[in-house]
Amino acid sequence: MLAKLMSFFLLGIVRFLTGSQARWYGCPPKAEQRIYFANHQSHADMVLIWAALPEELRSITRPIAAKDYWTKTPFRQWITTAVFNAVYVDRQATPARPAAPVVADPTVTQAAAADADTASAGGPDPSPEAPPRAPTPEELRAALPESDPLAPLVRALESGDSIVIFPEGTRGHGDEPQAFKSGLFKLAQMFPQVVLVPAWINNVQRVMPKGEVVPVPILCSVTFGAPIQLEAGEERRPFLDRARRAVIALREV
Repeated sequence: MLAKLMSFFLLGIVRFLTGSQARWYGCPPKAEQRIYFANHQSHADMVLIWAALPEELRSITRPIAAKDYWTKTPFRQWITTAVFNAVYVDRQATPARPAAPVVADPTVTQAAAADADTASAGGPDPSPEAPPRAPTPEELRAALPESDPLAPLVRALESGDSIVIFPEGTRGHGDEPQAFKSGLFKLAQMFPQVVLVPAWINNVQRVMPKGEVVPVPILCSVTFGAPIQLEAGEERRPFLDRARRAVIALREV
Protein backbone atom coordinates (compact mmCIF):
# COMPACT_ATOMS: atom_id res chain seq x y z
CA MET A 1 0.00 0.00 0.00
CA LEU A 2 2.84 2.39 0.86
CA ALA A 3 4.52 1.69 -2.47
CA LYS A 4 1.24 2.34 -4.31
CA LEU A 5 0.76 5.67 -2.52
CA MET A 6 4.35 6.67 -3.26
CA SER A 7 3.81 5.76 -6.89
CA PHE A 8 0.83 8.11 -7.17
CA PHE A 9 2.73 10.84 -5.31
CA LEU A 10 5.80 10.60 -7.55
CA LEU A 11 3.66 10.45 -10.67
CA GLY A 12 1.94 13.67 -9.64
CA ILE A 13 5.24 15.40 -8.80
CA VAL A 14 6.91 14.36 -12.05
CA ARG A 15 3.96 15.39 -14.19
CA PHE A 16 3.69 18.71 -12.34
CA LEU A 17 7.39 19.50 -12.86
CA THR A 18 7.80 18.19 -16.41
CA GLY A 19 4.41 17.61 -17.99
CA SER A 20 5.79 14.14 -18.80
CA GLN A 21 4.33 14.11 -22.30
CA ALA A 22 4.44 10.82 -24.19
CA ARG A 23 4.43 11.10 -27.98
CA TRP A 24 3.80 7.83 -29.78
CA TYR A 25 5.15 8.71 -33.20
CA GLY A 26 6.12 5.38 -34.70
CA CYS A 27 4.11 2.84 -32.72
CA PRO A 28 1.08 2.79 -30.42
CA PRO A 29 1.29 2.06 -26.69
CA LYS A 30 0.74 -1.68 -26.75
CA ALA A 31 0.96 -4.36 -24.07
CA GLU A 32 3.57 -6.49 -25.84
CA GLN A 33 7.05 -7.38 -24.69
CA ARG A 34 9.41 -4.59 -25.66
CA ILE A 35 12.90 -3.23 -25.14
CA TYR A 36 12.69 0.56 -25.06
CA PHE A 37 16.11 2.11 -25.72
CA ALA A 38 16.69 5.83 -25.23
CA ASN A 39 19.26 8.61 -24.90
CA HIS A 40 20.66 9.19 -21.42
CA GLN A 41 21.46 12.60 -19.91
CA SER A 42 20.24 12.44 -16.31
CA HIS A 43 19.46 10.06 -13.46
CA ALA A 44 15.91 11.38 -13.87
CA ASP A 45 15.62 9.70 -17.30
CA MET A 46 14.41 6.51 -15.65
CA VAL A 47 11.74 8.39 -13.70
CA LEU A 48 10.54 10.43 -16.68
CA ILE A 49 10.13 7.50 -19.05
CA TRP A 50 8.35 5.54 -16.28
CA ALA A 51 5.92 8.45 -15.77
CA ALA A 52 5.36 8.86 -19.53
CA LEU A 53 4.15 5.29 -20.00
CA PRO A 54 0.43 4.51 -19.61
CA GLU A 55 -0.44 2.70 -16.39
CA GLU A 56 -1.03 -0.63 -18.14
CA LEU A 57 2.51 -0.48 -19.57
CA ARG A 58 4.18 0.77 -16.38
CA SER A 59 3.08 -2.39 -14.60
CA ILE A 60 4.91 -4.64 -17.09
CA THR A 61 7.91 -2.42 -17.91
CA ARG A 62 11.05 -2.39 -15.78
CA PRO A 63 13.61 0.41 -16.17
CA ILE A 64 17.26 -0.35 -15.52
CA ALA A 65 18.95 1.46 -12.63
CA ALA A 66 22.65 1.94 -11.94
CA LYS A 67 23.22 -0.17 -8.84
CA ASP A 68 25.99 2.03 -7.41
CA TYR A 69 23.78 5.15 -7.52
CA TRP A 70 20.29 3.87 -6.76
CA THR A 71 21.29 1.67 -3.80
CA LYS A 72 23.45 4.31 -2.13
CA THR A 73 20.76 5.02 0.48
CA PRO A 74 17.95 2.81 1.83
CA PHE A 75 15.33 5.26 0.54
CA ARG A 76 16.67 5.22 -3.04
CA GLN A 77 16.81 1.45 -2.95
CA TRP A 78 13.25 1.20 -1.66
CA ILE A 79 11.97 3.61 -4.35
CA THR A 80 13.64 1.74 -7.21
CA THR A 81 12.61 -1.67 -5.89
CA ALA A 82 9.08 -1.12 -4.55
CA VAL A 83 7.87 1.69 -6.83
CA PHE A 84 9.74 1.41 -10.14
CA ASN A 85 10.42 -2.35 -9.98
CA ALA A 86 13.77 -1.49 -11.54
CA VAL A 87 16.46 -3.90 -12.70
CA TYR A 88 19.80 -3.12 -11.04
CA VAL A 89 22.86 -3.27 -13.26
CA ASP A 90 26.54 -2.90 -12.45
CA ARG A 91 28.09 -0.27 -14.66
CA GLN A 92 31.48 -1.95 -14.42
CA ALA A 93 31.75 -5.43 -15.84
CA THR A 94 33.47 -8.10 -13.77
CA PRO A 95 36.86 -8.91 -15.37
CA ALA A 96 36.63 -12.05 -17.45
CA ARG A 97 38.66 -15.07 -16.44
CA PRO A 98 41.60 -15.93 -18.70
CA ALA A 99 40.65 -18.42 -21.35
CA ALA A 100 41.84 -21.96 -20.82
CA PRO A 101 44.68 -23.00 -23.12
CA VAL A 102 43.56 -24.87 -26.18
CA VAL A 103 44.98 -28.38 -26.38
CA ALA A 104 45.20 -29.76 -29.87
CA ASP A 105 43.51 -33.07 -30.54
CA PRO A 106 46.22 -35.35 -32.03
CA THR A 107 43.69 -37.31 -34.07
CA VAL A 108 42.46 -34.08 -35.70
CA THR A 109 46.05 -32.99 -36.38
CA GLN A 110 46.88 -36.32 -38.01
CA ALA A 111 43.74 -36.16 -40.16
CA ALA A 112 44.58 -32.65 -41.32
CA ALA A 113 48.13 -33.73 -42.19
CA ALA A 114 46.79 -36.67 -44.19
CA ASP A 115 44.44 -34.37 -46.13
CA ALA A 116 47.33 -32.04 -46.89
CA ASP A 117 49.51 -34.94 -48.13
CA THR A 118 46.69 -36.14 -50.36
CA ALA A 119 46.21 -32.71 -51.89
CA SER A 120 49.96 -32.14 -52.47
CA ALA A 121 50.27 -35.56 -54.11
CA GLY A 122 47.74 -34.61 -56.75
CA GLY A 123 44.91 -36.56 -55.20
CA PRO A 124 41.43 -35.21 -54.47
CA ASP A 125 41.14 -31.97 -52.51
CA PRO A 126 40.42 -32.41 -48.83
CA SER A 127 36.75 -32.12 -47.98
CA PRO A 128 35.89 -28.54 -46.98
CA GLU A 129 34.88 -27.97 -43.40
CA ALA A 130 31.26 -27.02 -42.81
CA PRO A 131 30.81 -23.35 -41.82
CA PRO A 132 30.32 -22.90 -38.07
CA ARG A 133 26.68 -22.89 -37.00
CA ALA A 134 25.44 -19.67 -35.43
CA PRO A 135 24.37 -20.24 -31.81
CA THR A 136 20.66 -20.12 -31.07
CA PRO A 137 19.18 -17.42 -28.79
CA GLU A 138 18.75 -20.06 -26.09
CA GLU A 139 22.42 -21.07 -26.37
CA LEU A 140 23.52 -17.44 -26.18
CA ARG A 141 21.50 -16.92 -23.00
CA ALA A 142 22.79 -20.13 -21.44
CA ALA A 143 26.40 -19.13 -22.17
CA LEU A 144 26.08 -15.72 -20.50
CA PRO A 145 28.04 -15.67 -17.23
CA GLU A 146 26.04 -14.81 -14.12
CA SER A 147 28.57 -12.03 -13.43
CA ASP A 148 27.84 -10.34 -16.76
CA PRO A 149 26.09 -6.92 -16.37
CA LEU A 150 23.45 -8.10 -18.84
CA ALA A 151 22.43 -11.10 -16.71
CA PRO A 152 19.73 -9.23 -14.68
CA LEU A 153 18.22 -7.88 -17.92
CA VAL A 154 18.17 -11.35 -19.44
CA ARG A 155 16.34 -12.71 -16.39
CA ALA A 156 13.77 -9.89 -16.60
CA LEU A 157 13.13 -10.58 -20.29
CA GLU A 158 12.93 -14.34 -19.73
CA SER A 159 10.20 -13.69 -17.16
CA GLY A 160 8.17 -11.82 -19.80
CA ASP A 161 8.79 -8.24 -18.66
CA SER A 162 9.56 -5.29 -20.92
CA ILE A 163 12.61 -3.20 -20.04
CA VAL A 164 13.94 0.32 -20.58
CA ILE A 165 17.67 0.61 -21.29
CA PHE A 166 20.14 3.38 -22.11
CA PRO A 167 22.64 1.91 -24.60
CA GLU A 168 25.22 4.68 -24.06
CA GLY A 169 25.96 3.07 -20.71
CA THR A 170 26.59 6.44 -19.05
CA ARG A 171 25.14 9.92 -19.22
CA GLY A 172 26.00 12.02 -22.26
CA HIS A 173 26.65 15.75 -22.18
CA GLY A 174 26.31 16.72 -25.84
CA ASP A 175 23.38 17.30 -28.17
CA GLU A 176 23.60 13.74 -29.46
CA PRO A 177 23.98 10.43 -27.62
CA GLN A 178 27.37 8.82 -27.42
CA ALA A 179 28.16 5.67 -29.39
CA PHE A 180 25.97 2.78 -28.24
CA LYS A 181 27.64 -0.06 -26.37
CA SER A 182 27.11 -3.69 -27.30
CA GLY A 183 24.40 -4.58 -24.76
CA LEU A 184 21.47 -3.75 -27.04
CA PHE A 185 22.94 -5.89 -29.83
CA LYS A 186 23.42 -8.87 -27.51
CA LEU A 187 19.87 -8.60 -26.18
CA ALA A 188 18.51 -8.40 -29.74
CA GLN A 189 20.39 -11.62 -30.52
CA MET A 190 19.13 -13.38 -27.40
CA PHE A 191 15.50 -12.22 -27.73
CA PRO A 192 14.64 -11.85 -31.44
CA GLN A 193 10.91 -11.95 -30.65
CA VAL A 194 11.02 -8.86 -28.39
CA VAL A 195 10.08 -5.56 -30.08
CA LEU A 196 12.86 -2.92 -30.07
CA VAL A 197 11.41 0.60 -29.68
CA PRO A 198 13.65 3.71 -29.86
CA ALA A 199 12.82 6.70 -27.67
CA TRP A 200 14.07 10.29 -27.37
CA ILE A 201 13.92 11.94 -23.94
CA ASN A 202 13.84 15.71 -24.28
CA ASN A 203 14.82 18.40 -21.75
CA VAL A 204 15.06 16.22 -18.65
CA GLN A 205 18.70 17.20 -18.05
CA ARG A 206 17.52 20.77 -17.46
CA VAL A 207 15.06 19.68 -14.76
CA MET A 208 17.81 18.27 -12.55
CA PRO A 209 21.24 19.44 -13.76
CA LYS A 210 24.22 17.47 -12.52
CA GLY A 211 25.11 18.47 -8.97
CA GLU A 212 21.76 20.16 -8.24
CA VAL A 213 19.27 18.93 -5.65
CA VAL A 214 16.29 21.22 -6.36
CA PRO A 215 14.38 20.38 -9.57
CA VAL A 216 13.37 23.13 -12.00
CA PRO A 217 9.90 22.96 -13.62
CA ILE A 218 10.48 22.54 -17.37
CA LEU A 219 8.27 20.88 -19.96
CA CYS A 220 9.71 17.51 -20.98
CA SER A 221 8.61 14.81 -23.37
CA VAL A 222 9.39 11.27 -24.45
CA THR A 223 8.95 10.46 -28.15
CA PHE A 224 8.62 6.78 -29.05
CA GLY A 225 9.57 5.82 -32.59
CA ALA A 226 8.99 3.01 -35.06
CA PRO A 227 10.38 -0.37 -33.94
CA ILE A 228 13.58 -1.71 -35.46
CA GLN A 229 14.92 -5.26 -35.57
CA LEU A 230 18.23 -7.02 -35.94
CA GLU A 231 18.51 -8.13 -39.55
CA ALA A 232 19.83 -11.56 -40.50
CA GLY A 233 23.60 -11.46 -40.64
CA GLU A 234 23.81 -7.85 -39.45
CA GLU A 235 27.04 -7.10 -37.61
CA ARG A 236 27.25 -5.47 -34.20
CA ARG A 237 28.52 -1.98 -35.08
CA PRO A 238 26.22 -1.37 -38.10
CA PHE A 239 23.22 -2.41 -35.98
CA LEU A 240 24.21 -0.20 -33.04
CA ASP A 241 24.84 2.78 -35.33
CA ARG A 242 21.44 2.24 -36.96
CA ALA A 243 19.76 2.03 -33.54
CA ARG A 244 21.48 5.26 -32.46
CA ARG A 245 20.31 7.03 -35.62
CA ALA A 246 16.76 5.86 -34.92
CA VAL A 247 16.93 7.56 -31.51
CA ILE A 248 18.47 10.77 -32.85
CA ALA A 249 15.87 11.01 -35.63
CA LEU A 250 13.14 11.38 -32.99
CA ARG A 251 14.70 14.60 -31.69
CA GLU A 252 13.20 16.61 -34.55
CA VAL A 253 9.78 14.93 -34.56
